Amino acid sequence: MSTGLLLNITICFAITVSSFTFAWMLYRSKNEHSEKSYPSLKMLVILWMLVGSTYLPTTIRMIAAYFNNPEIDLLMYNLASVPFAFVSVPLVYFILYVIVGDKNISGFLSATFALFGVVYLGFLFSNGVIGPNVTEWSSLFMINSDIAINLYLIGLFVIPTAMVIGLLSLLILRRLPKKLRYRTTLPLVAISFVFDFMLTDFVTLVDEMQLAARIFILLGTVQAYLAYFPPMMIQEKLGIKEYSYEVYNESNDDDEQEVNDDV
Repeated sequence: MSTGLLLNITICFAITVSSFTFAWMLYRSKNEHSEKSYPSLKMLVILWMLVGSTYLPTTIRMIAAYFNNPEIDLLMYNLASVPFAFVSVPLVYFILYVIVGDKNISGFLSATFALFGVVYLGFLFSNGVIGPNVTEWSSLFMINSDIAINLYLIGLFVIPTAMVIGLLSLLILRRLPKKLRYRTTLPLVAISFVFDFMLTDFVTLVDEMQLAARIFILLGTVQAYLAYFPPMMIQEKLGIKEYSYEVYNESNDDDEQEVNDDV
């Protein structure tokens, strides 16, 4: 049992560090963005901060499970549930702002998802959870509210996922050079990867599946980092050094200039 939990602790800690590091690197690159593209960059920073804030207490609760401390385990689960409930908010804002370029519309609709998050937490905390069930690989909780689960699935998961797929489809259908696709589709795929497997992590009752989900979340975080800050070898191979990180460009005549390089 100890070996599996130690592996789980390591993975959760790696997700935490990589997410916070990625958010910090994005924030440091703010001077490379125009004033118009800055809101989308800010939402990306918040998104990855929320991912890190979810897995920091998750790391602690895995440590608590390792030392057989169910009280801390439960406390950290409840704490991790708060940022988890609001991950969709910056994601929705980001996608809408990339599509419509309007802060008011993006802010209003993302606030709706924040309200969904508050209601989800209300049902979650009022009904509580069952557990922890500590196994060889993890510590599992069962959400004791079907309403909370369905609310998250319908309001906070299905719609943002559909928006990601829609934006990906839009980018794929456009005439883009292969070199430019690297900085448009890959980040969205990585974000969808992380977002989808975070849900699996929180709702599954199978320890191996939860561990696998966390491995994929870590891979998605690394993939997102490489999409925004590719190594020089990849830049030279794909010829992407010439493209900036601008989300919006002044000219709409050239397909390469129209595309959001910071997706």
